[in-house]
Amino acid sequence: MESPRLVARLARMLGDLDSVEELAQDTLVAALEHWPKQGIPDNPAAWLMATAQRRAIDRLRQRRLHAQRQVQVLDEQQEHVMGADQADHADDIGDDLLRLVFVACHPLLPPDARVALTLRLLCGLTTAEIARAYLQPEATIAQRITRAKRLLAERQVPFEVPRRQELPQRLQSVLDVVYLVFNEGYAASSGEDWMRPALCEEALRLGRVLHGLIPAAVPVLGLLALMELQASRLRARSGSDGTPVLLMEQDRSRWDWLQISRGVAALDKATALGGTDDPYVLQAMIAACHAQARRAEQTDWSRIATLYGQLAEVSPSPVIELNRAVAVAQAHGAQQAWPLVEALADDARLQGYAPLAAVRGDLLDRLGRSAEARAAFTQAAALSGNARERDILLARAAGVPSGTAR
Repeated sequence: MESPRLVARLARMLGDLDSVEELAQDTLVAALEHWPKQGIPDNPAAWLMATAQRRAIDRLRQRRLHAQRQVQVLDEQQEHVMGADQADHADDIGDDLLRLVFVACHPLLPPDARVALTLRLLCGLTTAEIARAYLQPEATIAQRITRAKRLLAERQVPFEVPRRQELPQRLQSVLDVVYLVFNEGYAASSGEDWMRPALCEEALRLGRVLHGLIPAAVPVLGLLALMELQASRLRARSGSDGTPVLLMEQDRSRWDWLQISRGVAALDKATALGGTDDPYVLQAMIAACHAQARRAEQTDWSRIATLYGQLAEVSPSPVIELNRAVAVAQAHGAQQAWPLVEALADDARLQGYAPLAAVRGDLLDRLGRSAEARAAFTQAAALSGNARERDILLARAAGVPSGTAR
């Protein structure tokens, strides 16, 4: 949880990504060595930050940087180490982590490299998690991150905070980072946990900071609305034992209706500013359809299917098409949705994509093609990297009734 903050602070001090990663790891190793013997400190985050800063100061001394730069940084960081921790450098951003996200999303890098580097370095996602988000092989993402770091080093790109007038050219990449971090928190792509709420909370925090920074930006409002609306369901998405609870079975009295109202308010602002063709706004409109249905049967699936169609036009993606097929199935039946799903079967980007196999299983079950449905659910379980999701899919496979196609 603290690693991204350590990386953000160290990057401000050192401006060298390889050294930053090394020192952040050294700090965490130091905690593993000291805490079992001395006990966990009252404020673990402060201990980690102070240790990281001391090591960075030592590294700065070793480098014998330019005297003025060294004195400035040493004085500034010594105050933090001694607990003074005065206000951050005056700039237009005012948040360490968000500041470095903007820095890392440098226009010199291709957009996909900016986002991959930032997700890996600052947001704590693994290369495998980033690869799943992009529907790309893990090796491709690893190479993308390595090339991005090398390019920044070769061009000697300074780790300077962009000023307000420079933010728009980096904003889309920053929003993509925040969006993917939230998604990984909302539905973890791997591991034993169904969700990673800390990632959702951090993404929401960054979204709110961004809104304060650029209050009238439609994409910012759209993304903030989307995250508020989706996060409102977090408490209802699992049982007391951590067992996942799918949307249609959730106890909607456990949804956070105050958070829903905040999301709807942000969405209303975005649409008032003419943002109805923005991808984040369209996704927020879909989330609002779900969030405003007090009972599952009140969900306006026809409206959702239409919105997915509009989203596919402005932001083409096989995942969006798959979601549209799900909405069509809910609104008009499995028979109408089946050709939409079959059209995605040969899309190379969805090869090995567990949700595609899961949707096929659901539609086949509803069409009475039981044997094929069981096979599809079993395949989806084998493809899933998340243990909780795997259990759900295997249970679906086991629960398909015996019978013949009708």
